[in-house]
Amino acid sequence: MSEVAMHGHGVRGMNRAALQALAGNADPGKFGRMFPTLNALEADEDDLIELAEAMKDPVDAQGNTDPAGDNPNIPAGFTYLGQFVDHDITLDTTPLEQQQADPLATSNFRTPALDLDSLYGDGPGIHPYLYDRDPATHRVTEKFLIGKASASTDKADNAIPAFPNDLPRNQVGHALIFDERNDENLLVAQFHLLMLKFHNKVVDTLQASQPSLTGSALFREARRIVTWHYQWIVLFDFVDLLTEPGLVRKIKQNGRRFYRFRSRPYMPAEFAAAAYRLGHSMVRQSYNHNRVFNPGPDAFADGTLKLLFNFTGKSGQIVGELAGTAANTGGGPGPLPDLPSNWIIDWRRFFDLNTAPEPNFVLNPSRRIDPFIVPELHTLPGLRPETDKTAARDFVLPFRNLKRGVQIGLPSGQDVCRAMGIVPLKPSDIAAGPDGAVAAKHGFHKKTPLWYYVLKEAEHYHKGLRLGPMGSTIVAETFLGLVHGDHDSFLWRQANWVPHLPSATPGHFTMADLLRFVDDINPVGS
Repeated sequence: MSEVAMHGHGVRGMNRAALQALAGNADPGKFGRMFPTLNALEADEDDLIELAEAMKDPVDAQGNTDPAGDNPNIPAGFTYLGQFVDHDITLDTTPLEQQQADPLATSNFRTPALDLDSLYGDGPGIHPYLYDRDPATHRVTEKFLIGKASASTDKADNAIPAFPNDLPRNQVGHALIFDERNDENLLVAQFHLLMLKFHNKVVDTLQASQPSLTGSALFREARRIVTWHYQWIVLFDFVDLLTEPGLVRKIKQNGRRFYRFRSRPYMPAEFAAAAYRLGHSMVRQSYNHNRVFNPGPDAFADGTLKLLFNFTGKSGQIVGELAGTAANTGGGPGPLPDLPSNWIIDWRRFFDLNTAPEPNFVLNPSRRIDPFIVPELHTLPGLRPETDKTAARDFVLPFRNLKRGVQIGLPSGQDVCRAMGIVPLKPSDIAAGPDGAVAAKHGFHKKTPLWYYVLKEAEHYHKGLRLGPMGSTIVAETFLGLVHGDHDSFLWRQANWVPHLPSATPGHFTMADLLRFVDDINPVGS
């Protein structure tokens, strides 16, 4: 996952000086502390890199991770819903090396709310490049612009036609979306596209049922419906899967105890820089992507994480009109003018749609929420062979997470537990396993970096199938607070609202329901 402002405004970033400010939690858009009186955990970088390297998920000779590390309870699509949500609520642009050197470094922030500003921008009037045009009048419409995936073939050289199934792009391949981070890997890009199509389908439904609703009124109503159903999915489908059973509804009923604010939410550092980074542990090394890219004998290849980075404009080889002249910068296929249609996602493989068995079909599980991160995330894109060893550390994702926690002054996991009235894990629990042995070597079994503690807690209590008590509470309270603190959300404007779009269970709405409503589940076919 990545790293919040009223649209277009810059405020101070997530660094110790800003977090220590007395008014830090009262300023909407800033990062703040959920537990501002707790002492910061101090740690040496050499110790952190050793722990980070011990957090590598082992692979076999073919590069495959152990299936025992899969989480059968959470399909892999939720990993990328989680990344999309992260980009919707947080954006800290302060470079890692500047967070200590320049405590007043200015960053741009996303609004700390599940309001889909990462999708809508400021609407058709302010950001018309995100929206389609009426071919007759050339007027910007209420619907999003959709891009094209160009014609391709499968391994048997059967033609796969072009489909409207990519992000819209300019002439050099940059995605025309409000948050370019949603084009950094193919799965989050396809999720962003799904949300564009969700909005467009809601517009179509409103135009059919309420033909008198037009223009800005149509757009506002469509956005409200989309946003409220999205908020419901996050709270009662996604967070419900991640946390202790029934916790979200219990906190909704009884109130938040730890994530408190006067009127507008701040972004808690304990959540953004620790607890919600659980998603990094859920990432797979490879995916059964569609009928063309899976481990079967009739497929080109598995959908590896490296390839999923390749088929993007931000991180990969999609360069638009430059495809004929641009150099290959990543080693994967390309340069490419746009997304080939054989890389369109088969959503049945990422969310449980009760698909009947078929050859080479697998519902991808996420990886367990535990201290092990797949090898691909230990060498992030951008690392050059000549990079010196010290600089190379910052391309090891677990080290970046651990380092950031220390730099911004996060407390230990044990101190956070005590502040919440939760009995911390025993030092022997933290020291368990090969990663725990490294943690104990540096004293982290007694004072544990918060992100690592959250993962270790999930592993100890639930074998990584969901978060433990402290991590669950931080994640559930933060999401409920972000929704309740948004004065346009359903919790603020209509607390007893329930979803009304078609669904398997009336009054409920899940990712599976959203996919069925959009009805663009598997364009490439079986």
